[in-house]
Amino acid sequence: MTTDLSRIRIGSAPDSWGVWFPDDPRQVPWRRFLDEVAEAGYEWIELGPYGYLPTDPAVLAEETGRRGLKVSAGTVFTGLHHGPGVWDRTWAHVAENAALASALGAAHLVVIPSFWRDDKTGEVLESSTLDAGQWHQLATQTERLAREVRERYGLRVVVHPHADTHVDTEENVARFLDATDPDLVSLCLDTGHYAYCGGDSVKLIETYGERIGYLHLKQVDPEVLAGVTAEQVPFGPAVARGVMCEPPHGVPALEPVLAAAAGLDADLFAIVEQDMYPCEPDRPLPIAVRTRRFLRSCGA
Repeated sequence: MTTDLSRIRIGSAPDSWGVWFPDDPRQVPWRRFLDEVAEAGYEWIELGPYGYLPTDPAVLAEETGRRGLKVSAGTVFTGLHHGPGVWDRTWAHVAENAALASALGAAHLVVIPSFWRDDKTGEVLESSTLDAGQWHQLATQTERLAREVRERYGLRVVVHPHADTHVDTEENVARFLDATDPDLVSLCLDTGHYAYCGGDSVKLIETYGERIGYLHLKQVDPEVLAGVTAEQVPFGPAVARGVMCEPPHGVPALEPVLAAAAGLDADLFAIVEQDMYPCEPDRPLPIAVRTRRFLRSCGA
């Protein structure tokens, strides 16, 4: 029996074209990304780093619209465990992203916790663990952010567990979910990052299904990951080693993840992200085409 995945909307993101920064000479130009993501068969995209795509809503709406593309979400990085002292700086970053995403018709804002070590140099920026007070600040400030984003921009905040952040492992993701209001805060489950940190995506969906608000579809290469873990390699250099790989060649298997997500009886975005920064400009499109074909073979 084939799983009905009709309520799951597949998309991609600048990340799958090796884009991590607003402007970087090693990244493909934004027009090429839009041309190729449409050519690969995707209808939905994320905005990626603010400033990579045009930030004028009218310009971006025209550029996406004429290619048959729609925007599912914007993305922000936050260090909310630092408490109210970082609010103003955080809100300035969030507001510009949320305003653009909302203007383009998106319904979600992906919130990624800040890194505890630099993803390029590996420099340790702060402790890799939070104390009780910092966990409290993370929870309460995230709820505040979610409330403000919903009231001002009509977007749903989905928090993205991520390697080299404080919301990473099964234990830390559960602690974060248990500490936050389900009415305000949902999860962006990134299958690759969760596996990178030892988590089981299907188990998480089965345990916290009502908190899953968004998906990033990604796989890790277990052999590369083993070396990265043993050598304590930071996330950026790990990506350069190829730790995130093309589906269906890594883990977790995406078919059971999609089936578990379909069982939630909810409309969900499932955005393909294969971290590839930096990569040769001709590399992403063939991978994107094959990945879309693979997901269609799964029924998505």
